[in-house]
Amino acid sequence: MVVPKPEVNLPWVEKYRPKKLDELISHDDIIKTINRFMDQNQLPHLLFYGPPGTGKTSTILACAKQIYQPSQFKSMVLELNASDDRGINIVRTQILNFASTKTIFKSGYKLIILDEADAMTNDAQNALRRIIEKFTDNVRFCMICNYLSKIIPALQSRCTRFRFGPLDAKQIMPRLDHVIQEEKVEATDDGKAALIELAGGDMRKVLNVLQSAASAFPVVNEDAVYSCCGHPLKNDIFEVLKWLLNDPFSSAYQKIQELKIRKGLALQDILTDVHKFLHKIDLPHKTITELLIKISDIEYRLAGGTSEKLQVSALVSAFVLARHKLEVN
Repeated sequence: MVVPKPEVNLPWVEKYRPKKLDELISHDDIIKTINRFMDQNQLPHLLFYGPPGTGKTSTILACAKQIYQPSQFKSMVLELNASDDRGINIVRTQILNFASTKTIFKSGYKLIILDEADAMTNDAQNALRRIIEKFTDNVRFCMICNYLSKIIPALQSRCTRFRFGPLDAKQIMPRLDHVIQEEKVEATDDGKAALIELAGGDMRKVLNVLQSAASAFPVVNEDAVYSCCGHPLKNDIFEVLKWLLNDPFSSAYQKIQELKIRKGLALQDILTDVHKFLHKIDLPHKTITELLIKISDIEYRLAGGTSEKLQVSALVSAFVLARHKLEVN
């Protein structure tokens, strides 16, 4: 008798991972196509690519659970992740041995899942080409990656490619509500909106931040979500913009520095949010264009490792100059 594993201590990302293709919340066209392949017993080699948290791994694991019985799963599915060594030696030994051997008394094909395949070396990818061709009658490959350009063209041409785009709010919200209900979390509408906005279409990030916020705060609201991510609150960004647009140089610089230290904020995050709000301010197009160019230069310099104090000065001076030009005109 197999005792089911307790799911009490599982992260919510794993606890609520879809078990069947029907449970997936997005990419209906891709799921219909794969279902058709499986119904006709003509599953090709697959290549899933797209941003993280969009359901690539969940889709192929749901397929595998649909194709194989639980007792067959270990003998018929080989899953290798980026954490495993997947150099040329592993391709020539472990993958080759698994692909070349047939299981007694079991019909059908095996499945090899190469998660984060864009981390494989070019030598390993080249060694994989011949294995895919030679053992097609016995095994199917599914490669999963974030960046299609890092997969060599020879492998791309041997697979049927599917792009998994970021999920939109309409797709995320029902699953988010389901998890909130199951876990008895008290969440507000602005908290849910903040989760979806910060995740940027990444379902994994939505659930991870929700779990963190639910553990740290009694109510998951907007402030709780932003605090868990270490992200500037909207009120803080409004204050920063107010200082930039109204205060003299020394006062604005001092206030932004104090806010950064008090809240532990990075200038990079402040810049990202100031950029979003800047589009909503009623300023002449020429002024906004100049400010955006200067903000992009500051971001570039930050990426190069320059002092944040210098770049805060550059940010304040950009707005002071813009205000001065407006006053002259």
